[in-house]
Amino acid sequence: MNTIAKRVTGLLTRPSHNQMQQQERGIRVKVFSGDLDKALTILQRKMQSSGMERLIKAQQTHHIKNSEKKVLARKNLERKIKSIDFARKLQSILIKKVRGL
Repeated sequence: MNTIAKRVTGLLTRPSHNQMQQQERGIRVKVFSGDLDKALTILQRKMQSSGMERLIKAQQTHHIKNSEKKVLARKNLERKIKSIDFARKLQSILIKKVRGL
């Protein structure tokens, strides 16, 4: 009787959000005629295009010291400032071209 009750409760309960998310992010690759190299290259391409590779690389594997965090923050700030300056220059060039027409 307990096994039947467990099966029924298992059917009635919803899977958690993490389980559903894990299934959505799965990548499947078929291996034809035992060609693993080709399947691995296809898997790598799919991972790059779906952004899965970035998610894996973004996971923190070791502790980052405060001094390293400061350096990374400074580099990110410089990168943002450069991109903002570039966007302003590009916008001014485009405005000049449109007004010139």
